[in-house]
Amino acid sequence: MVTRARRSAPQGDKMLTEARTAMGWLREGASVPQQQTVRGFGKSRAKALKDIKAGLPMRPRAGMPRIKRKRDALPSLNYTRRGFRLRDGCLHLAGDIALTVVWSRDLPADPTSVRVYRDSLGHWYASFVVETAAEPLPSTGRAIGIDWGVRETATTTSDAHDLPHARHGRTAAAKLARYQKQTARRKPARGKAASKGYRAASRAAAKVHKKVARQRQDTARKWAKAIVRDFDQLAVEDFKPKFLAKSTMARKAADAAIGATRTALTEMARKHGRIVHLVHPAHTTMDCSECGARTKHALPLSERTYACTACGAVSPRDENSARVMLVRAGLNPDGADGGSPPGAPLPEAA
Repeated sequence: MVTRARRSAPQGDKMLTEARTAMGWLREGASVPQQQTVRGFGKSRAKALKDIKAGLPMRPRAGMPRIKRKRDALPSLNYTRRGFRLRDGCLHLAGDIALTVVWSRDLPADPTSVRVYRDSLGHWYASFVVETAAEPLPSTGRAIGIDWGVRETATTTSDAHDLPHARHGRTAAAKLARYQKQTARRKPARGKAASKGYRAASRAAAKVHKKVARQRQDTARKWAKAIVRDFDQLAVEDFKPKFLAKSTMARKAADAAIGATRTALTEMARKHGRIVHLVHPAHTTMDCSECGARTKHALPLSERTYACTACGAVSPRDENSARVMLVRAGLNPDGADGGSPPGAPLPEAA
């Protein structure tokens, strides 16, 4: 299958050349981003066919690439090294396009590629791919267990590092509802152009969505930086919040942004050289962190205290689950915060 994917790349480039010869509108654009789009399509299709041939179940299987409609998909262009250059603080793209860039930070190395894309507000961004070195933090000799939830976004074995539910979406709900109602009232009839008021209301709603997303991301990154600064090893619940979208807690779970927070934590740990142990979430609310005994029945969500019938240990439900993460990762939960005596080596995960 890999051989087929490699052989299909020159074939796709040849088809693109023929299409550019036959279509004038296609020749108006640079060939580099068009070529990258064709190659990305071929790569994703080859991966999907490989998973189908291997008989993988639907959940881990890569899906076939789908056609993106112009009115639904935001523009995105990928340029390889031969399709762009940086000169005098400007970004020069293939096709005689020169862009003045507002830099958020200095590039640590020469970029190998760049992706130019537009967001929902009409703002254009350039995302560069560069090689970066890890920035290891000083060793602390401590470990922490992290359990994801809805009441609190993250409950840890250290009370000082718990992440409460910020409720950014709930704070902006009234303003967002007002703009969405304006959009619904001003929605144009089928086949007619949108009015100026409709476009203004749509943009105002998009600005609220973007602000909430940035607030969630900022909260997640600050919390993740505090975690990796104070702990060497992280036992994290390998929780997939997708199923919550079909439950009665869908809105609150979406506002908690568990997936984005977990992504920020893993990226921050990789950047600073911390070890992340992903723990399977099965039965973490039923096991006792003290003796390892398992309850006969799953605890209802309304029951927030875990009481072990074997050893008699009683603790908040989420804190018990966070300690179970440490035990399953092979780390010794010594102390309430999951720390170890100063200078003591941390055991490796089983």
